[in-house]
Amino acid sequence: MINYILAFQLHELLQPQFYIDNGGLWLLLLIIFAETGLFIGFFFPGDSLLFVAGIFSNKLAAYLFDSGSSFLNLLLLIALAAVAGILGNTVGYLFGKRIGSAMFSWKDNILFKKKYLHQAHEFYEKHGGGAVVFARFVPIVRTFAPIIAGIVDMDNKKFTFFNIVGCIAWVGSMLAGGHYLDRFFMQHYGFDIKKHLEVIVLGIVFITTAPVLVKLIFGKTKSSSIPK
Repeated sequence: MINYILAFQLHELLQPQFYIDNGGLWLLLLIIFAETGLFIGFFFPGDSLLFVAGIFSNKLAAYLFDSGSSFLNLLLLIALAAVAGILGNTVGYLFGKRIGSAMFSWKDNILFKKKYLHQAHEFYEKHGGGAVVFARFVPIVRTFAPIIAGIVDMDNKKFTFFNIVGCIAWVGSMLAGGHYLDRFFMQHYGFDIKKHLEVIVLGIVFITTAPVLVKLIFGKTKSSSIPK
């Protein structure tokens, strides 16, 4: 019985609708903050949560201020979510920066290799801006990317600029995507996607994780093909 209850609760925690129904706007902002800068936030359904939040943008905006315009309500939600995501990444970056210098003095072990820090530093020097922006759209990666950026001492101004750009692009595209897709199907086909959220969430998860899976599969294939 206990295992059944725990399984049910876990299932609920993985559903974006659960957070919107039980926490509304404030829980949404807290999750966006946590997922983009705290180690404990990596398991939250960020992409699908934002997409579903876009569908319910009028309901969520009403927690603070209902403008009476669905467009203005959407803009308000995008602005609030962007601020939460920017602050989350900033906290992660500062945390990484604080412990970064100490990590360069750590001894190599099974879980830690100093060479990876140097490689990450070179990567961020070359692709830092793009890495920060791209990480926003990749589950789990977006949680650790700002921390790594801080650890390798990425330039503060550069990180801040791409942090803002990436966050606005992420929350804006996800929230607007959910908002306008819902309106499109309802107005043109009379189809209410709110009744099929589980299918939509699975589709979003597949789309956002596909690049990582492809990278892992082809990366392993390429490595195994190299003669030893």
